[in-house]
Amino acid sequence: MPRHSKMQLEVLRMYKQCLRAAEKKPGFRDNVKHEFRKNATIPKTEVLRIEHLMRQGWRKLQMMQDPFVDGMGRFQK
Repeated sequence: MPRHSKMQLEVLRMYKQCLRAAEKKPGFRDNVKHEFRKNATIPKTEVLRIEHLMRQGWRKLQMMQDPFVDGMGRFQK
């Protein structure tokens, strides 16, 4: 079985933390899953784009962990 790269491990770690943070707040879990699935098709070679999304993800994780945040918006078509 192939090993994961450091970037892949970092994404998986963030995904787990986001799911744990989303358990405490209603409606967040679906949003987390949607965002990760939407970006799952990005090729591994687009490192800059992945790093940008990782920075955004860490900021959103901090927001979800904030006890005063009780909602998360998402634009839909």
